[in-house]
Amino acid sequence: MRALLLLILSLGSGTYQHLWAKDVQPVLPTIPERVLDVKDFGAVGDGKTDDAPAIQKAINKAGSQGGGTVRLSKGTYLSGPLTLVSHLRLQLDAGVILMMLPLDRYPGGNKNPADFISAKGLSDLAIVGEGTIEGQGTPWWPFAKDKDKKRPRMVSIHDCARILVEGVTLKNSPMFHLAMRADEVTVAKVKIWAPSSKDPHNPSHNTDACDVSGHNILVTDCDVSVGDDNYTCGRDTSNVLIKNCRYGTGHGVSIGSYTQGEVSNITVRDCVFDGTECGIRIKSDRDRGGHVHHLVYENLQMKNVDMPILIYAAYGAKAKPFRDLQKISPETALTYPTQAVEATTPLYEDITFRNITATVTAGHRAGLIWGLPEAPVGQLVLENVTITADLPLGFYFVKQATLKAVKVVTPAGENKFAEAAAKLTVTP
Repeated sequence: MRALLLLILSLGSGTYQHLWAKDVQPVLPTIPERVLDVKDFGAVGDGKTDDAPAIQKAINKAGSQGGGTVRLSKGTYLSGPLTLVSHLRLQLDAGVILMMLPLDRYPGGNKNPADFISAKGLSDLAIVGEGTIEGQGTPWWPFAKDKDKKRPRMVSIHDCARILVEGVTLKNSPMFHLAMRADEVTVAKVKIWAPSSKDPHNPSHNTDACDVSGHNILVTDCDVSVGDDNYTCGRDTSNVLIKNCRYGTGHGVSIGSYTQGEVSNITVRDCVFDGTECGIRIKSDRDRGGHVHHLVYENLQMKNVDMPILIYAAYGAKAKPFRDLQKISPETALTYPTQAVEATTPLYEDITFRNITATVTAGHRAGLIWGLPEAPVGQLVLENVTITADLPLGFYFVKQATLKAVKVVTPAGENKFAEAAAKLTVTP
């Protein structure tokens, strides 16, 4: 593995065939036509009764028949944890609120709570409709930094295939809203909302919107504002297309921090960011890294973001000089200690930013690309990128970057970059 990583580091421009994820079309789930209404199994939908036993009974019945649609018609269904079965469509009609039991009634409390909607080792699953899943997360969020307190995820799907989440609204999860490790995943026309982690009255924490790792993933036409990553993926992920999404509060469209193995063929295009902390964020560290490559970010509009572009490989840096990514200087970056290249060294290369405009909040920088001294960022392209900010775009430990038609405006002037151990080629 070490020899392979060293070989990758030595490769020059043009080595890769640029097989970008331009048109990912995941396989959709196959689900029988039969419909089971949860009210026929004893669900009340009055917002007071725990309807989990009735809903689960309907799900189990569908499973015993080879699958089908479990329908929630208009009403407010209070519920504890639910476990899905293969070939199942969970349909939330317009006017439906599927509401997680509050903390004081949730099975396991904050000691050992099960995730709300879960599936493992299944296939052909859909959560669809015009209804809402409400997490009642406010009492849970203060426990985010308490390692002795646990919080449930709203939807947890692992080791599954052919997943569709479409049309529904997900709100106020105690923790992550969508957490998936699956293949052939489509998330379409979904609204995901929780307060910002900086909300002065009711901040949410770790309320990631869409954590989806795996292969052949499409996220399209979604509207997302949360208190953590708007999207993220981790190790062994490929063929991801994110398009036509609107992002408000949150930490941005991310990769990492665990990127072991390979993360590749990811395209983010035609998206809008407004008030997001980062626009694009790639993060990892020496104990959790891998080969991250073949990434394209294009046709993006950003305004009021704290940092439009952030790529760094020192996510767990503890020393104070390296923690403030907004202000870290070239001189400080150059003091970052080098280490030998290992199997978990983060390697970032073949990354393109194209047709991007951004305005940055006061006092913040245009962006930061910060590799490692032993593994500098390679084959980085910025083309037709315009950013207005108070602080410059930084390039630290960058082996090769090509900038074409780039205009970064700061009080210091145009294209006054902050550079440390970086090779930049700038053309009009």
